[in-house]
Amino acid sequence: MSQGDHGGMNMPPGSMPMSNSSSSGYDGMNMKMMMHMSFYWGKDAIILFSSWPEQRLSMYVLALFFVFLLALAVEVLSISPAIKTGTNPIVGGGMQATIYGLKMALAYMVMLSIMSFNVGVFIVAVIGHAFGFFLVKNWALAAANKAAAASSSAAGDAAKV
Repeated sequence: MSQGDHGGMNMPPGSMPMSNSSSSGYDGMNMKMMMHMSFYWGKDAIILFSSWPEQRLSMYVLALFFVFLLALAVEVLSISPAIKTGTNPIVGGGMQATIYGLKMALAYMVMLSIMSFNVGVFIVAVIGHAFGFFLVKNWALAAANKAAAASSSAAGDAAKV
């Protein structure tokens, strides 16, 4: 069998067979699933695990929600925690490195989810990142406004004395 020959299997454009064939040295069961190589719509996706979401609409919606939460968590974890003065540098650095490692693990899981080439997964990942970014910036703006209000009220109190 040549490199481009698929043994008489008709393949839709943009997909690649995933089977255990004789070319891999294993003549067992052939898997009947196709791995998409371009974006497509539909609930029949494989996201992160080989049997998930199992071609059921409810599980597909749960998978989309999970990808949304992963993307949101990546953005929320992008805020580096402030290290208090007087903290042991090893402990502070270890805490930041742990949070960074968790953020990167979640980001890679989002990337692998998007590599299912399912448009729904792509859309919820982008929405999750955008909503997480909105939350992070909203919290930062609220904290800055609170600090500005506190400093202006303190300056007004000092001027009255």
